[in-house]
Amino acid sequence: MAAIIDVEKLTKSYGGKRGIVDVTFQVEEGEVFGFLGPNGAGKTTTIRILMALLRANGGTARIAGKECWKESVEIKRLIGYVPGEPALDPNLTGGQILEYFLGSLQHL
Repeated sequence: MAAIIDVEKLTKSYGGKRGIVDVTFQVEEGEVFGFLGPNGAGKTTTIRILMALLRANGGTARIAGKECWKESVEIKRLIGYVPGEPALDPNLTGGQILEYFLGSLQHL
């Protein structure tokens, strides 16, 4: 059975700042997978690459056989992602934010 998430030698550098180096793991369909580590370990960076919010400097990342950067729209149709610390425009009302997200969904 092919892995539903397949990450191989994923690398992201931020110049002089710490990133991730050669992260490799697979998650089989139906498997429960915990992504744990201390602050600065690269958990958020890895997830942001999987969601095509960041572009990796090297390696590959696939979800459901789709390449995370090149096929991000198709992947977003399959899964949901809620960041732990969302950055929303403080000048918008709650209703305006919901309208914005609704409009984004209608384009999928």
